[in-house]
Order: sequence, then structure tokens, then C-alpha cells
Amino acid sequence: MMPRAFPVGTGWIEVVTGCMFSGKTEELIRRLNRATYATQRVCVFKPSIDVRYAEAEVVSHSAHRFVSRAVDHAADILKHVGNAQVVGVDEAQFFGADLVEVAEQLANEGRRVVVAGLDQDYKGQPFGPVPNLMAVAEYVTKTLAVCMVCGAPANRTQRLVRRERQVLIGAQETYEARCRLHWNPEPFEPQQQRLPLPNLPLTSTH
Repeated sequence: MMPRAFPVGTGWIEVVTGCMFSGKTEELIRRLNRATYATQRVCVFKPSIDVRYAEAEVVSHSAHRFVSRAVDHAADILKHVGNAQVVGVDEAQFFGADLVEVAEQLANEGRRVVVAGLDQDYKGQPFGPVPNLMAVAEYVTKTLAVCMVCGAPANRTQRLVRRERQVLIGAQETYEARCRLHWNPEPFEPQQQRLPLPNLPLTSTH
């Protein structure tokens, strides 16, 4: 649970990170909704290249939504943030290194900055500004997914299609969550055998 003992006017940075399908955006939206319920002024941004689900919303893979503004560069956030007390940023890995400076400036102005993004690319390398944001943040939350091969905790993203470039926008058709054992840094391997799901007895809710 986040401490609530900050003096008025003191800002900070929160980073929610992990592999794909680990619930990063869902956690971001949860925190933003709580700020909204507390009648705080909230402003949310995402990179304009991410149009998978909506152009004017951040959307989790589980279909949770929050109204946002798409911007081309991290510096554009400063132009549109206005008097927001809480600033959300989704898909942070697609912004440039200057996102760190932008987040620091916003926090120094007394704002709460909540950033979500991948910490590793499909090769397991540090992705964009997220690792540096983790270094300067007051709070870092590392989320885990479920390995699509064996069901173990997963913290890596497996690319499934033949594209060598680092940035490739996609969802279930392009990526899977994998554990350390079943992740392959040289992608495009033949489909691995999934373990069958156990036959669980039906339970009554009455």
C-alpha cells in the first residue's frame, strides 16, 4: 500500500513495470480511478503510435479503459498537463529518454506521476526509458504474468512473429508471456507444447 504521509505539494514517481500481459495498464488504471474518486485532477498520456484498442484511451488487455491524450514525444506532456495533480503515462517504453526528465520535472512541481511500461524488450534487453525511471522513482511495482507454456510466473515477453525491430505494436497474436525456462531470446521457435489444464470439479456458488 502506498504511504499517504506526504506533505502537501510534494510530488513523487511511481513505476509499474513487467512483461506483457502482466496487468501493468490495469494497475495504472486502478490507481488513476482511485485518484479520480478522491476528486484529484488526473491527466493521462500515451504514445501516439499505440492505437491497438483506442486512440483517445488507455486500454488494458482485459478491456479496462481510461480517457487519455496521445502525444508524439514526452516533451508534449508538459504542454498539455495543465493543473493536473496526478499524471499517468502508459506504454512508457515507446517514449524517448527525455521521459525521465519530464517525469522528474512533474514530480518536482509537486505532482504524483504514475508510469506504466515494459522494462525488457523481446530480447530481454532494457527497454526505452523505463529502467532509468525505475532508478529515480520513489515506488516500483514489478508485475508478473502467467507463462503460456507451463503456467509458472512469467516476467519475460516472447515474440511470436518474424520481425527483428525492437518496437512492434501487437497483442496476443504477436507476443506471449513466458517464464525464465520457456522464454527464447532468439524468437520464432516452433510452437511449444502447452500443458493441459487440469479437470477441476464444478463448484456451486449457492
